[in-house]
Amino acid sequence: MNTTDLIFLVILIGIVLALVIASLMVVRGRRIEKQEAAKTPPVETPAEQESAEEQEQTESQPQAPPLDIPEAPEGRLARLRRKLSAAENPFARGLLSLLSADKLDEETYEDLEATLITADLGVAATTELIDALRTEIGISGGDTSKAKQVLHDELVKLGKPELDRTLNVEGADGKPGVVLVVGVNGTGKTTTIGKLARVLVAEGHTLVLGAADTFRAAAADQLETWGSRVGAETVRGTEGADPASVAFAAVQRAIEAEVDTALIDTAGRLHTKTGLMDELGKVKRVIEKQAPITEVLLVLDATTGQNGLIQAKVFAEVVDVTGIVLTKLDGSAKGGIVFSVQQELGVPVKLVGLGEGPDDLAPFDVEEFVDALLS
Repeated sequence: MNTTDLIFLVILIGIVLALVIASLMVVRGRRIEKQEAAKTPPVETPAEQESAEEQEQTESQPQAPPLDIPEAPEGRLARLRRKLSAAENPFARGLLSLLSADKLDEETYEDLEATLITADLGVAATTELIDALRTEIGISGGDTSKAKQVLHDELVKLGKPELDRTLNVEGADGKPGVVLVVGVNGTGKTTTIGKLARVLVAEGHTLVLGAADTFRAAAADQLETWGSRVGAETVRGTEGADPASVAFAAVQRAIEAEVDTALIDTAGRLHTKTGLMDELGKVKRVIEKQAPITEVLLVLDATTGQNGLIQAKVFAEVVDVTGIVLTKLDGSAKGGIVFSVQQELGVPVKLVGLGEGPDDLAPFDVEEFVDALLS
């Protein structure tokens, strides 16, 4: 190998070594950068910092429970037909057992009359129904197979299907509808309001609840619980506060929030206490300073019978009742009150309670009710 070749080889080896050393230095530099980056937190932009803070606050706040989705009112009575049928309802069972006889003799008519009166159908309505049954059976030559159909038709007629059972829950001129719910202690009034709230929400209405039963500490808590389940705000006062002032505040809040309906609970006033009934009239007058009352619902316990009719008459004198809600109708031997209360007041039964479930409040339909009784 001559001198020129040797010099060229040395230069080539030097170039290769230089490239290798340069590559090693680049790799080492990158490792150092990664190590330094791991030690130093990344710099966030103001927008990233704000987003991170909001997420941290959201995670630290208690999450509200998901809202209930109430069952649609349509079909509720059909779903509850079983509870009204003869298998479950003493009133229906008594009617069908009497009509199953091969022959309707005088003793059978007397037993049927006693069953109807015991079920609080009322003497006048019972007499009318028995007379119609005697006439139709007599015309048919004693054919008892028609007895059930005659009884069905007469009960539907007594149930006054022509009455308007619409719930008037919307106001006019930009104001909410105001539904005042009244009734004595023990009828399930506050629970009924909670169930009614579910009916209205299922129909797409927005609500504010007013806890104007300030004499029972548990009433406001109970109503607030019902409201929270369906996303309805509850306006309440302190225990013992003036009920009229709470009702006023609830309607005022409903106007401010631009909701469809203000649903007002009231104390379960005993109809024998004149002062308390006068106070209920005061609640009505105070509310009407802001918005007209569009519906006054009287809650009656179906098991109280004639006592319920007395209550209905007194309340109707004070607050112009526009609709009846009958609770505890399932399993009641007093089912005749559905007919007699309408006969006495000329006010329609608009809702019936048929169980303890949150959606066991159904719009009342006379024909469906009678069909269920005689099924």
